[in-house]
Amino acid sequence: MPRDTSIRSVLLIGSGPIVIGQACEFDYSGSQASRSLRNEGIEVTLINSNPATIMTDPVTADNVYLKPLTVESIEEILKKHKIDAVLPTMGGQTALNLAIECEKLGIWKEHGVRMIGVDVAAIDITEDREQFRQLMEKIGVPMAPSKTVASFLEGKKVAQEFGFPLVIRASYTLGGAGASFVKDPAEFDKLLKHGLQISPIHEVMIDKALLGWKEYELELLRDKDDNVTIICSIENFDPMGIHTGDSITVALSHDPQRPHLPAHAHRGHQDDARHRRLRRRVQRAIRREPR
Repeated sequence: MPRDTSIRSVLLIGSGPIVIGQACEFDYSGSQASRSLRNEGIEVTLINSNPATIMTDPVTADNVYLKPLTVESIEEILKKHKIDAVLPTMGGQTALNLAIECEKLGIWKEHGVRMIGVDVAAIDITEDREQFRQLMEKIGVPMAPSKTVASFLEGKKVAQEFGFPLVIRASYTLGGAGASFVKDPAEFDKLLKHGLQISPIHEVMIDKALLGWKEYELELLRDKDDNVTIICSIENFDPMGIHTGDSITVALSHDPQRPHLPAHAHRGHQDDARHRRLRRRVQRAIRREPR
């Protein structure tokens, strides 16, 4: 893909402190992104609040700012440097949320900065649980029964409708904050209130819990022209209910019908027919979805 010669300077937003659900992979990806951009002759200005990272080493970027990841810090940098584009996808949810906040305040437009790597509409679909649920319904991807609620009374009605166990997931939160499994109805009120309080938009999604189900992950790669490919499938050793970070994952996923084959030979066989149909459906939907 030819280089966009209109981009001469990029602002790269880091992920801040390493926390559960958002760990050192963002330091690695941010460092590699900075290196790649500089190899193309692009000036890189980097902001991160965590000094214990590779990306904040002075040799990683042309300009390194150890500052709080806030709108005020972004504005300070934009006044000092002529930035053509901002890359928020290397900093996890922290960077994405900050980029959205700056977009809503008109800061990027005011300083003539384009967002690259992602757009606000795509972020909203992945972060807003109700939008994501509606998209999955639209493209026919099956999901556990779920509803989005913005009040305590709405949540109580959903719990009565679905029955227990349930999952409560707060919208727009980092690393699963405000999320919980609820097996005991006596704990529901407390956990629902907590989820509503911790969500920046005071919204939670309540799902019927699929505890004990088999869990797989699909790694997808997509370019600006909406070409999509599945890089590989990943199988969780433990069933749903055990956090992936506390479990073991196997890539590529194991095919019990071909246990005699070595792991690398499973590439064309690891998914059953339903898995393949679902994968193709997701690919087609992503290609059709307007950007």
